[in-house]
Amino acid sequence: MRTLNSLLLASLLALSSVAALAEDPVSAEPDVTIRQEGDRTVQEYRVNGFLYAIKVTPKNGKPYFLVRADGSDGNFIRSDSPDMLIPAWEIFSW
Repeated sequence: MRTLNSLLLASLLALSSVAALAEDPVSAEPDVTIRQEGDRTVQEYRVNGFLYAIKVTPKNGKPYFLVRADGSDGNFIRSDSPDMLIPAWEIFSW
């Protein structure tokens, strides 16, 4: 019985230390990198090193966001003009 209790205690201690190492703190604030490219300002938004959005501010014009189209790297689309067009058919009218 004493051996069983000591094994149980040892396994609990081992599991608690592994669980503490597995938890990486997730930052709530994104890391923003700002750089100048020609006549526009580019802001890159990252969380834990993952680039998820880019804000482009042209010198003359409205700023726009580029967001990931899918999970692949480097495939960004403008958030204000999506690729998918949603049909708006009239089915009934009175």
